Parts: sequence; C-alpha cells; structure tokens
Amino acid sequence: MTTTMRAISQDVLGGPEVLREVEIDRPEPGFSQILVKVRAAGLNPTDWGHRAYPIFLGPPPFVLGWDVSGVVAATGFGVTLFKPGDEVFGMLPYPHGAGSHAEYAAGPTRAFARKPASIDHVQAGALPLAGLTAWQALVDTAGLSAGQRVLIHAAAGGVGHLAVQIAKARGAYVIGTASAANHDLVRSLGADEVIDYHAADFTEAVSHVDVVLDSVSGDYPARSLRTLRPGGVLVSLLPFPPEVRTEAARLGIRAEIMLVEADHAGMTAIADLVTDGKLRPVIAGTFPMAEAAKAHALGDSRHVAGKLVLTMT
Repeated sequence: MTTTMRAISQDVLGGPEVLREVEIDRPEPGFSQILVKVRAAGLNPTDWGHRAYPIFLGPPPFVLGWDVSGVVAATGFGVTLFKPGDEVFGMLPYPHGAGSHAEYAAGPTRAFARKPASIDHVQAGALPLAGLTAWQALVDTAGLSAGQRVLIHAAAGGVGHLAVQIAKARGAYVIGTASAANHDLVRSLGADEVIDYHAADFTEAVSHVDVVLDSVSGDYPARSLRTLRPGGVLVSLLPFPPEVRTEAARLGIRAEIMLVEADHAGMTAIADLVTDGKLRPVIAGTFPMAEAAKAHALGDSRHVAGKLVLTMT
C-alpha cells in the first residue's frame, strides 16, 4: 500500500463547487481499528449539510462521508473480528468520525459488519448511516413491534425508504408520506398506505398510530402529535422546539430527538435483513469519486428517491 490516498476535501464551507480531489496521508488503523479500502461510500443529507454549514465538524479542511463498504486492508492491535481481505460495511462514528469519501478509511472494528454476499459494494455502501438511523429510531428507540401502526415521513428518502422496509419486516402496518411521483416506489417497498403530502393534510388522513418517524422537521413534529395515540412515540431526526415535548407530555406521548450512532449489533441486524431478502437500498445514482460535486448538487435539490453513492474504483 502507498502511504497517501486520493480523497474529496474542501478548504471552505459552501456549495458543491468547494469540493476538490486531493492527495492526503493514508490513515493507519489504531488500537481496535481496521483500515478499509473503500469500494463505495453513500452520501447523506448530513454530507451536504456539513459541506455548507458549521454543524459538528468545525472549520475545514475535512473529508466528508460516514458510509463505508469495502475490503479490510489492515487491522490494528487487538482486532479479532476481521482479517485483511474480508468484505465489510459500516458507518464511521457519527459525527466526528467522518472521512469515507476517500480511497481508504479507518474506524473502530465494531462500527462494521460483514458485507452480505447477496449485494455489491454500491448497494452495501448505501445502507449504513440511513439504515442504522431507521433501525435505531424504530427498533431501539420506539420499540416497534408486530401489529403496531407507524407513520414514516419522507418515505421515499434515504432514511425513509429503508425505514418502510424495516417496519414491514417487524410486522407493522406502515403509512408513508411522499410526493405522488414516488407512491409506486413506496408501495413496492411494503407500505400499506401512502399519502401525497402536496395534496392532503396527513393529520386529517392518519390517526391512532403508535410510532411516527420524522426526518422533515419544520412544523412536522408538532403536527405529527395529532396522529399519535396516547402512549405513542414520536422520533425526530432533527431538533424540534421545547413546546413539542411539552405538548407531547400533555398528550401522554413520548417525544425523542435521535442522533445515529455507530453500532455493530445494528449493522449485523441490517445485514441479516438484507440476507433474508427483507431490505434493499434504492440507488438513485452512482458517481465516481472525482464527480463528488455533481452528486452533492443532486443531493442539494432535495428531490432524490433512495440513495446516492460514490464509487472509489
């Protein structure tokens, strides 16, 4: 292996045009870490968010990307789960572990799981952050179980389209909001009902749900409380005002704000769903690493159904 690698970096915050391909030092795996030769890495809204705004990472320069699918190139001291040559996928620790939009990425061994043999690296690279978000929101946070009713906002989006499948795999009745153009897609993933948020008020169309998963924010958390039964759970992936939690408590609803975490058990559960044919990512587009700016521009449009993926080969 060489001691350097290609990566996508930026020197200033801004639009997609600030991204550039650079040559930087290749990381070394530390204690309990693996070094992965990245084959594919998904993009997520948090990538274009951090590219443009000072959210969690501080000032640039930095390399974005948390999704990883690739081949173990080296292992650090104490690693027993994987050996060089193993195919793995996972999410680098969020938010401060960014760096997968590069030829190599190093991260904690237990941020990864074995890549299912039934999917390629592009599909595997699309899954970690969005899949873990959906799993941790629905399963770990809300405790979604068979027979419950769940409302998933932005059901055709990166998190939403995976959440529909995870909820269905757990035996839930799934209701999704999506634009009319994406209704067929959302239904094909297992949704029992789909609501066109342009044409209908979901608060009038939906009631007595057990769980709401919201990735839209704005007034959606407050409005979603009207669809939940007492004892239900609202899980938001973005901050909401304190008044939402106050109103939720008055209604007997639990309201949570969740930030995704690196998670070996969660990644293993996602891999099992893939192997069982119950979970598949929808790939909206693939781009070679050198065209990362084009991928970001498409992501900025906020009209992507499924996931965008960078390929490193």
